[in-house]
Amino acid sequence: MTDDANGMHAAVAAGVLAAENDFADLLRSVVEVARAIFGARASSIMLFDEESDELVFAAVAGAGEQDLVGRRMPSDTGIAGWVLSSRTPLVLEDVANDPRFAREVAEKTGFVPSGMMAAPLLADERALGVLQVLDRPKRARFSLQEMELLGLFANQAAIALSLLDSTRRARSALDGVGDISVVARLAASLTRLEGPRRATGLALLEQLELLLRAP
Repeated sequence: MTDDANGMHAAVAAGVLAAENDFADLLRSVVEVARAIFGARASSIMLFDEESDELVFAAVAGAGEQDLVGRRMPSDTGIAGWVLSSRTPLVLEDVANDPRFAREVAEKTGFVPSGMMAAPLLADERALGVLQVLDRPKRARFSLQEMELLGLFANQAAIALSLLDSTRRARSALDGVGDISVVARLAASLTRLEGPRRATGLALLEQLELLLRAP
């Protein structure tokens, strides 16, 4: 590989690393703000690992935050697994009486909730993970506004994950490609775009990737 190619790959790798770091920070912010807004004991985001068919704790705020990040469980386990597979948000005021609740798994985490709100992280038709808010105070009945707010938090995490995935795919698309400077610069700068410019950048990156993969 030439020095120019090495430099291009290094630039994209740096862009991917920046995206990884930004994404981790965003997920932590999402769970921390969700926990505070709902006054809950804990909030967490679990991401779907397609290769292992598992859900992985990616960010946790509140109870269990020191020990849970990185812990895995089968993707069809418990309420989180149901929300992931059904792509449907769910609110339970008493999880103990719900047959989907995996008490043994909860006990292993050291925190057994009494109530739960959960929403899937969706990108088009793909389920990327699950956002959970645990043990919010029991006030009046759960409102439609609260569900919409939970959905906004889930959407923010899903958008970030989609951006990270596109950056990773751009990195993979560079393997074996000669003149890649345009894609390298685009992939490395994607994480700094906002609003319509981000959407335009993602669309352009996807088209360039398809072009580069064509025989």
